[in-house]
Amino acid sequence: MRIIKLKFSIFLPFIFLFIFSHVLHANDDPYPKNPKIDVINYIFDIKLSDKSDEIVCDVLVDLRFLEKGIKKIRLDLVKSSQKTENKGMTVLNVRSGENSLEFLHEENELWIYMDKVSIENERKKIIIQYKGIPAEGLKIANNKYGDRTFFSDNWPNRTRHWLATIDHPYDKAKCEFIVTAPNHYEVVSNGLKIEETHLEDNKKLTHWKQSVPIATWLYVLGVAEFAIQYVDKFDGKSIQTWVFKQDRDAGFYDFAEPTKKALEFYSNNIGPYSYEKLANIQSNSVSGGMEAASAILYSDKSVKGDRNKRWRNVVIHEIAHQWFGNSVTEYDWDDIWLSEGFATYFTLLFIEHEYGRDAFIEGLKSSQKRVDSFHEKNPNYTIIHDNLKNMKDVTSSQTYQKGSWVLHMLRGVLGTKIFWKGIKNYYLKYKDLNASTADFKKVMEEVSGINLTTFFNQWLYQPGVLKLEAEWYYDKSETELVLFLKQVQDGKVLIEMPIEIGVNYEENKQKIQKIQLSGASSKYRIKLENEPTNISLDPNLLVLMNNYIKKIEIK
Repeated sequence: MRIIKLKFSIFLPFIFLFIFSHVLHANDDPYPKNPKIDVINYIFDIKLSDKSDEIVCDVLVDLRFLEKGIKKIRLDLVKSSQKTENKGMTVLNVRSGENSLEFLHEENELWIYMDKVSIENERKKIIIQYKGIPAEGLKIANNKYGDRTFFSDNWPNRTRHWLATIDHPYDKAKCEFIVTAPNHYEVVSNGLKIEETHLEDNKKLTHWKQSVPIATWLYVLGVAEFAIQYVDKFDGKSIQTWVFKQDRDAGFYDFAEPTKKALEFYSNNIGPYSYEKLANIQSNSVSGGMEAASAILYSDKSVKGDRNKRWRNVVIHEIAHQWFGNSVTEYDWDDIWLSEGFATYFTLLFIEHEYGRDAFIEGLKSSQKRVDSFHEKNPNYTIIHDNLKNMKDVTSSQTYQKGSWVLHMLRGVLGTKIFWKGIKNYYLKYKDLNASTADFKKVMEEVSGINLTTFFNQWLYQPGVLKLEAEWYYDKSETELVLFLKQVQDGKVLIEMPIEIGVNYEENKQKIQKIQLSGASSKYRIKLENEPTNISLDPNLLVLMNNYIKKIEIK
């Protein structure tokens, strides 16, 4: 007992230091999360006008207090001020029922003070009235044809410029948009349209309701003079196209493919589609695609009328997001690869399914070029961020392309069958919820029985790419291939991975051998009955690496 006490007393300061440093690290998170509050639903009642860019909004926030004793809540909402050139929102009133609530609105934060201290699991509805001209988040501008439009542009955290919300992925909520606008516009949003009513003074009210919780960056609003096509149905849910009226024919042609095929592929291989419809929408607020749940925005340049490969792949990517990023959402921006890396790889998986293996390999090679190029300029960059401070850094080639390669390598390590089983389990466990990289890792370990700590650490939490120098010769006396491998990548990270060796013989015959890569340099002896004409590393393109290989002569 005395020895135990002595050992404990020696290490006690270190234990406290570890706990203290862990707490400090957790507190470095720049976003003030409050898991004691859960928003269930937002109802945005918005009035738009052609006479002014000012919006008038009443937001009903339906929330639950998960603990007692809460006296105030915090929402994100950019305040109008001279600093913002008078763009932003001015809060007019906050109330709960008949009771007015005190509030403090400073810069990007709206603090609302409760009329009474909360009770655990208490539901409360708060209505916030405000107006203003959005600096960002909602783009009010003429499209390429000179027609006035209103389109959301929330990515990644710009919802706060026009909607009072918890503007962070960790708190997913349902949403409704009740939009009053001049009646020459059509209005599209998340979920299902449950009302469209013509009002006096040439106004029209349109009500959309999203019944599945989603992150705020996925809230969408599009108001324009649209041509609308109800293309087809998938699992009883409407597939729609919304394009500028001038692009009717070209847009209807472009977006009809491969939308339904992608929905079927992901549903069959991952799990059920979460949302009430799927609309492809031409807009002038995004430059590529934005995966808003059930209502995807694309650039006004996306409509070409030729179903070209570039925009076809964007459509596939944004549909893949409906499963990863939208339904299964990262709990924190640090894990953005769970959205972008997944959507990028599952785009390639659909391409492999629909257009063939060669197109899939072409996509992998293209991704590797972007990974290598980015790494040369940013050698210390890791896929998983560490309490990201600046949202302009949230995505890069590594979160997309290297993240995609991580999944491809994981598939190679586990085998295709186990990989898909893990993906299905992960999706079904976290469908319409939040997940972390640790959550994904745990699921894949459970289905495979393999400890993936080293794999995840070296590819996600450490920078770098694998570079190998290889030399080989054939030992005729022992009938063995002798292979020397040396890791020569920059940095201190040494990769441990199974690597395939392609052993080539005459008449284009090839046999595959497997080795386990570990250490800075290694020597392998592989029993072969005949001398090969050549060998190659990773012939099936399963590992993200660059390699140089040569045959040497041994006298």
